[in-house]
Amino acid sequence: MSACGGPKIKSELRVFESADELATDLAEYISQLSENSVKERGCFTIALSGGSLISLMGKLCEAPYDKTVDWTKWFVFWADERAVAKNHIDSNHKLTKDLFLSKVPILNSHVFSINDNVTVEEAAAEYEFAIRQLVKIRTVGVSESNDCPKFDLILLGMGPDGHVASLFPHHPALELKEEWVTYITDSPKPPPERITFTLPVINSASNVAMVAVGEEKAMAVHLAAAGAGENFDASSLPARMVQPTDGKLVWFLDSTAASVLDVSNGGSG
Repeated sequence: MSACGGPKIKSELRVFESADELATDLAEYISQLSENSVKERGCFTIALSGGSLISLMGKLCEAPYDKTVDWTKWFVFWADERAVAKNHIDSNHKLTKDLFLSKVPILNSHVFSINDNVTVEEAAAEYEFAIRQLVKIRTVGVSESNDCPKFDLILLGMGPDGHVASLFPHHPALELKEEWVTYITDSPKPPPERITFTLPVINSASNVAMVAVGEEKAMAVHLAAAGAGENFDASSLPARMVQPTDGKLVWFLDSTAASVLDVSNGGSG
């Protein structure tokens, strides 16, 4: 995969016959990255999005990972969050807590959720400040190419429109260069107010995993992962703008999401 007119980036396509097979491989992938990061840095920093990918992480709560993963070394963040109460049905925090965090012994003090008692603008600023403090003490790494945080893994889903985190097609937030965390008040999907990592932060991660399941994602997957020609407007498909600078991008796709792809050029699973 290459960016529009840009250099080749390190990416990999993994295609699976079923969502269950995808979930099995995703658990092994995450546990291996966790083990490597703990050995190299003493901790594992992971940023999550919401949606179906949280349920696809479920096998990490089962044997052998429930016992073999060093959960006390995990630091959990959200690549995007909805500006709602933590117990609201639309909260990514609630979804993650219900399906994942409540089932593994990650320390509460290592889970960094947004402040839901302030405005969305203040919540974004506070979240960025918290990450900056963790970068200062190197709990979160720092990119060699810029001053952005370098998360060990950012795990993203993708919408049928190609949005990732809460970065939507043609949205001004796609253009931000200096901010690490921004806010939007006009999400095309409810709820309208959200915070989100910016593209420079996503692209500074050591590893980015993009997870897509379902036939309704197939065309967006094709355009984002396989290329869409030199003159393609990348801002119309934010997933195509996910291009890790010094890291690796891995696509986890079920067969329906990959149905428009030509995987003969390199997929596994």
